[in-house]
Amino acid sequence: MTASDPNRALIATGVVALAVGALLIALVPTFWSVMSSQGLIGGTSSIFGPAICAVSLGIVGHHLFDRRQGRNQTFNSAGNVAAAVSMGLLGYFISNRSIFFFVSICAVPTILTLLLIRPDEIDCGRARGAQEADENGKPAEALALLKDRPLLVFLSCAVMFHFANAAMLPLLGEMLAKGKGRSSMLFMSACVVTTQLVITLLASWSGRKAGSWGRKPLLLIAFGVLPVRAVLYTLTHHTVALVAIQILDGVGAGIFGVVSVLVIADLTRGSGRFNLTLGAIGTAVGFGASLSQVIAGSIVHHMGYNAGFLFLAAVAAVALGILYFFMPETRDKQFLNPPQAAIA
Repeated sequence: MTASDPNRALIATGVVALAVGALLIALVPTFWSVMSSQGLIGGTSSIFGPAICAVSLGIVGHHLFDRRQGRNQTFNSAGNVAAAVSMGLLGYFISNRSIFFFVSICAVPTILTLLLIRPDEIDCGRARGAQEADENGKPAEALALLKDRPLLVFLSCAVMFHFANAAMLPLLGEMLAKGKGRSSMLFMSACVVTTQLVITLLASWSGRKAGSWGRKPLLLIAFGVLPVRAVLYTLTHHTVALVAIQILDGVGAGIFGVVSVLVIADLTRGSGRFNLTLGAIGTAVGFGASLSQVIAGSIVHHMGYNAGFLFLAAVAAVALGILYFFMPETRDKQFLNPPQAAIA
């Protein structure tokens, strides 16, 4: 890893830390070692998404980034499915401890694959959203991003999307667990696998269509299925139907996971602040998702599951309205971008 290649170095560091954390849990399963490992894993795993996006942008550029991001998300979800099945089989046939050794072993091919990416293939300036062939150019002032109205609108929509979405699966899991005993774990696994399979099938398509249709139509689909999904949860308690509704989760998550990164790349193009903005929005979205669990859980506790799902549906509907009325199309960037103006 070279000094001019920070993203590959970050990814490698995160992979090694993840392997060390998994080994620590497997070999020293005490309270403090587990807590330390969880902190290590949580702190480093958060760099993978932004760093991989930056590497991809640095390699292919803005013109091909939509297709590349779609493929990245496809492989990511396919990997999630493969990992979930592998870990389930290992835990069932060998031991729960073997899962952590499996995670550590997987770090080896990951590092080897990372080494196949040559540093000279990555345009570091382009990877951070700078002007083409302007690797050492000064990035826009970070405060200038706060004056970018489309970026703030998208930030609000993204936070509300995750606020509405984050609590749905845990609430569904509680519903499925009632009176089901051990079989509830199978239903939850089916929900997760259903979502990830749909994302796998949809992500690459989303990347292609984002280039031809534009970003906003796809985002409207992703935001639109969210309130529908929440309302459908209130209309049935049949296990198979509830699992089938998770197809909508895959549709929303698959499209949003691809297109949200493309919107950020569009809005920060030429500013040199792609990575900062991606990380800041990720942090804000994390806060929104955390609040979702607390607030929706409190509503369910006092008023029941239907009230909780309808509350989340209302938040999702508001987010859809804001997106429709206030968010412009960003694919061709046909509006003044304040961070770009700040550079000039």
